[in-house]
Amino acid sequence: MSLKRVEDYDKVLPILELYTAVQSEGSRQGHPTVVIRTTGCTHRCYFGEGGWCDSWQTSIHPEKGQYSINSIIEMYDKHPYITEMMLTGGSPTMHPSIVNELTHFCKERGIVMTIETEGSHYLETDHKIDLLSISPKFSNSIPVIGTLTPQGKEVDERMIKIHNRLRMNVDAISQSIVYHTDFHLKPVIDKDLSMLPEVELFIENLTDALLELKFEGYETRAEVFKHVKDRVWCMPAGDDREPLFESYPVVMDMCRDKGYKFTGRAHIIAFSKQRYV
Repeated sequence: MSLKRVEDYDKVLPILELYTAVQSEGSRQGHPTVVIRTTGCTHRCYFGEGGWCDSWQTSIHPEKGQYSINSIIEMYDKHPYITEMMLTGGSPTMHPSIVNELTHFCKERGIVMTIETEGSHYLETDHKIDLLSISPKFSNSIPVIGTLTPQGKEVDERMIKIHNRLRMNVDAISQSIVYHTDFHLKPVIDKDLSMLPEVELFIENLTDALLELKFEGYETRAEVFKHVKDRVWCMPAGDDREPLFESYPVVMDMCRDKGYKFTGRAHIIAFSKQRYV
């Protein structure tokens, strides 16, 4: 049975940004892509010295959508050489009909679709998403009471409760991986590495959940653990160049010592906090 789709291609949807770029994080970095950023998020991420989420305008102070499905079609028609899509947010899995509609578009056009998600919601679509780019939110993402948001609002208990409600949903993440198959994990790592035990515990818990779901037909826990660990790309915390430069060498050394992959954040290095890049 077909899942819910977008019927009106001219209707303005909760899509805040639509632009061309080069993938700058994870296993698809370096590929030209069309970025589609939905607005609305289940989280309110704050990384201390690393700053607020670099797309806070979709979460803490969500702005209204501006684009339709036809806007996306027109973008690809203008750039026929681009054969990738990055669907990000915010939290795009909050908008299942948009995600599902875009899987149909990508299937018809031969476009490789990546969705960036924190993994809060299990997501089924009529056509599989090519890559789940999962960034689980560890305790280093929890806002601090009294801190001011980018627009000057003071963090209170309600904001923290909203952030924590779906912060670590291993069941949804494992089920989505089994459904869509290909994935990588992008934990945000502070320069003090204090959350590293949480990351390692998450990998263990995800391994157990995938083994129970008989992921890829693996029969041993060691096989599943290797599959998961091989897809971990550690990403330094930082919403601007200076904090990133401080985190880079520490996180790179940790990846070397622990056997994880390292991903930079080339868009911040190149463009700082400038939007639509």
